[in-house]
Amino acid sequence: MMPAARESLLDAAYTALTRRPWSTVRMVDVAAAAGVSRQTLYNEFGSKDGLARALVRREADGYLAGVDRALAAHADPRERITAAADWTASAARDNALVRAMLTGCWSARLPSPVLTAVPSGSAVPAQRRADGPLPSPGDFVALVRDRAVTALAGPGAPSSETADLARSCELAVRLALSCVAAPPAEGGVADLVRGALHRQAG
Repeated sequence: MMPAARESLLDAAYTALTRRPWSTVRMVDVAAAAGVSRQTLYNEFGSKDGLARALVRREADGYLAGVDRALAAHADPRERITAAADWTASAARDNALVRAMLTGCWSARLPSPVLTAVPSGSAVPAQRRADGPLPSPGDFVALVRDRAVTALAGPGAPSSETADLARSCELAVRLALSCVAAPPAEGGVADLVRGALHRQAG
């Protein structure tokens, strides 16, 4: 299958999920919305669970790509960390799957794939990747923290020199996640993170 067709199927599945609970989403409807046969859908993902895992993996990758963009958007290190925290809160606010992945709180409306790897009989490389382990909330904290440290200190910087930076980055990520669970007042995530980073540096 062409990657564009796979993306169309994932887009159709995501759109269906925004309109109704995952338990009521039908594979035949996803295939029809993407303009392919149901057999093509099964050939690509194997099952509805396989489609769910691929959808969750795509949304996780999209969130992390947004983190990378945020970290590259500013010259000032604190603003780069702040931008990544702001993106984390906004992505979770706007995308129920991202919110569930970051918090571990999967509502009954969503698919609830196991985070451990599942046996894969798929010949599709992208699906084999989706069948691998999915990140837990703790994994996301570490992934974003490590991306931030690499963006700010450069790849290969020794951990002895980046320990304080890693703590600051992790603090910012955890503050952002707390804002997902309990949205902040006016000023939002950015003000909270800037204040925390200022105190850390002081």
